[in-house]
Amino acid sequence: MTITSKSNQHLIEIRRLAAASARERSGRFAVEGEDLVMAADAAGFSPVFILRARGFEGPCPPGALEVEPELLASVSAVRSGSRVLGVFEQRWAPRASGPLAVALWGVRDAGNVGTVIRSARAFGASCVALGPGCADPYGPRATRASMGAIFAVALAAVEDVHELPGTVIALAPGAGEPLRGPLAASATLLIGGERDGLSAPTLASAGEVRSIPQARGDSLNAAMAATVALYEATRMADR
Repeated sequence: MTITSKSNQHLIEIRRLAAASARERSGRFAVEGEDLVMAADAAGFSPVFILRARGFEGPCPPGALEVEPELLASVSAVRSGSRVLGVFEQRWAPRASGPLAVALWGVRDAGNVGTVIRSARAFGASCVALGPGCADPYGPRATRASMGAIFAVALAAVEDVHELPGTVIALAPGAGEPLRGPLAASATLLIGGERDGLSAPTLASAGEVRSIPQARGDSLNAAMAATVALYEATRMADR
């Protein structure tokens, strides 16, 4: 049976989940595109439901509900529309875990949050911790930027630096020693927001303050800083 009404409850829920408040209340989130939906399936996420455009014959988990393409496009956050959309339950770890974690503090750009999650997966980090003032990792921009890593990396919500595992290494432009040399066996890389970085009290709460050496420019954005730091951490660990 094909969904043909814009008043269908599944379509209404996807529209609703575009709002952060609705995601927070329901504990659910929506993802678009067959690649993300298949990544969820590969990671063992059971969908609340999946919608597939009528006539689409590409990859899609079994049990998808068929929808008229124009109706599916009407609830899509992607300009070109999506052929597959899925709704899933959010997963939050009870605490941040090591041995290697990344913590974001005041990172408000959702694309940066998603990119950090993607980099965390690429470099084998155990967890991404979201501190105060961060964009929702389950929002549409963040999930798209994660390229499916949202389903493979543990996420934890934290309020205080002291909740982070291992030695907390805060990254700040031009501060502390360069990020070189072996890290602690268990460490968290702490990354601040795009505009303001990490506050003085947050830096004081960290176990170490390091910087990423740069030839030019003032600083890297949050996603770039996290990616470079993760690469350096794993490169040193492989020596």
